[in-house]
Amino acid sequence: MPAGMTDTVIADSLVKVFPRPDGGEKRAVDGLTFRVGPGRIYGLLGPNGAGKTTTLRLLSGLMKPTAGRAILAGHDVATDPRAVKRSIGFLTANTGLYQRLSPRELLRFFARLQGLSPEQADARVQHLIDWLGMDDFADLRGGALSTGQRQRTNIARALVGDPPILIMDEPTLGLDVLSNRVILDFIVREREVGKTIILSTHYLDEAESMCDQIGLLHDGRLVAEGTLDELRQFSGEHRLSSIFLKVVHADHPLLTSAS
Repeated sequence: MPAGMTDTVIADSLVKVFPRPDGGEKRAVDGLTFRVGPGRIYGLLGPNGAGKTTTLRLLSGLMKPTAGRAILAGHDVATDPRAVKRSIGFLTANTGLYQRLSPRELLRFFARLQGLSPEQADARVQHLIDWLGMDDFADLRGGALSTGQRQRTNIARALVGDPPILIMDEPTLGLDVLSNRVILDFIVREREVGKTIILSTHYLDEAESMCDQIGLLHDGRLVAEGTLDELRQFSGEHRLSSIFLKVVHADHPLLTSAS
């Protein structure tokens, strides 16, 4: 990260413990620490159950940590959750829509919740509809939209307040090729205008092509972190899929840290 750049997202020794039915505990996130600056995409990767979604929920304030802290855009999630929520856009593959509202109505509603005046809301909504190519379905009911159309609507909803931080949990899951390309192009454009992006995905080729920094999670712990070139050097593997398998399934996980 360039000298003097301020970290927009700071995860500091985050821990999340869930009780088990047998009276034991499950440490879904275990001492997780990383930092991300503006204009960067941080890929949070790992197998199912590694703690990715729990981490994103901790960062967004949807879940309270057992220990540690998260700072987003200068605000502590624990002490200033409203400010954090105003600073982030959260996008997942399964975010629901109001079935009886059209995308235009939905976006106008959320724009007003963000404090925009009616005139500002209408202008912002139209800008997003134009930018994301939503004209053909902007006035259809939410229940009639395809998977790709719903995801474009969710992107617009995440962006309606123009937040500096985007948190994305499997944003392209289940999309066709054309819708997938719209989502990926959107992520890259948002990085180019200085947004901080946390991306969780199982599609390692996407992470390989877009992420500036990659963190590999296993059993709630960050077992490897760095740029793709650093991970290649540390692991001796070239493809991210091979790095992933070597690190996560090794008898002694490769411990690295970003330079």
